[in-house]
Amino acid sequence: MSAEQQNNEEVTIDLRRLFILIRKHIISILIWMIGLGLIAYGVSEYVLVPKYTASTQLLVNRKTADANQVYANQQADINAVTTYKDIITSNVILKGASKYLANPVTLVKKATPAKKAVYKINDGTRTLVKKAVKAKPAVYKRESKSYSVSASELASAVSVTTTTSSQVFTLSATAETPAKAQAIANAVAKEFKEQIPKIMDVNNVTIVAEAPKGTKTFPKVKMITAVGVLAGLVISLLIIIIKDLSDTTVREDSFMTNELGLTNLGEVSSITMPKDWTFTAKTAEKRSSSRRRV
Repeated sequence: MSAEQQNNEEVTIDLRRLFILIRKHIISILIWMIGLGLIAYGVSEYVLVPKYTASTQLLVNRKTADANQVYANQQADINAVTTYKDIITSNVILKGASKYLANPVTLVKKATPAKKAVYKINDGTRTLVKKAVKAKPAVYKRESKSYSVSASELASAVSVTTTTSSQVFTLSATAETPAKAQAIANAVAKEFKEQIPKIMDVNNVTIVAEAPKGTKTFPKVKMITAVGVLAGLVISLLIIIIKDLSDTTVREDSFMTNELGLTNLGEVSSITMPKDWTFTAKTAEKRSSSRRRV
């Protein structure tokens, strides 16, 4: 037998042995897989802190009436997206967003001061020309719940993604609740839109769509559960294989002759005794005397 044939035979025997072990310990393997799968599911669903992500899209579009300048402006806006990506995560924008999140109100109507009545005197007669106007306070609208988030926390929560040759970029925010993720994304986008004209002396940023409530992005329960089931399979197989390799029981005669170099003198078969058979001293004496007569 050539060395290659011998190696192929050993591989076949090993795979056959592995299949026998799997079939023998299938219940243990299933218990390991189901057990670790349930543990992974429980940890991912009830122990790990969930994270939610909300996204809003912003458009960089410079308005111009000159048709000849449209293409040039589009290319300039595309090139500016990379710059905007760095600005939107800068400390200037994040500080303003942090302040807005602490008190998320928007001015709806400005305050109007009080005005005195205006009279006109004609021939000694005083005539009212304009009535007095009472002072009216400013009207504010609360956009969302207040959140205390520092600029450094916003820096780790906010990310910006761009697409090649596109004037649109996506601003995403991650937080512990869907509403908080939504509030952060919209606050940063709003602050960026308001501050960019002051920073770059341009006004070409439009919020395409405000961020909806965040969706759960961590943990991925199905994936973690599947990893737990796979880990159960691998661990159970390793335990079974290691236990089998450490077992020194001789299973075949070929091991003694081929590996140990011993001579096979014969085999002792298994003897099955009747259920009602018992070994007593009288039985042993009887068998002994029977041998002596022979």
